[in-house]
Amino acid sequence: MTPQMVVALGREALTVVLLVAGPMLAFGLIVGLIVSIFQAVTQINEMTLTFVPKILSVALALLIFLPWIINTLTDFTHHIFAMIPSLVG
Repeated sequence: MTPQMVVALGREALTVVLLVAGPMLAFGLIVGLIVSIFQAVTQINEMTLTFVPKILSVALALLIFLPWIINTLTDFTHHIFAMIPSLVG
């Protein structure tokens, strides 16, 4: 296993992590922004008001993107297992 292979594998793993986590983070960010704008307009300064909508939006994003996430992780796992013979030799 060469250093280039390790770097390539690490880069691919980080890319998969960002792709898998991206939709949930984006939904949470958008809902957090909407709630913050709502709080600024209505001058409601309740800190706990943002938690429930963010949790629900992240759960909704997870339900929507779950098949794609599973497919992405499965493809990455198959790729890693296919690389095992080249890593040992």
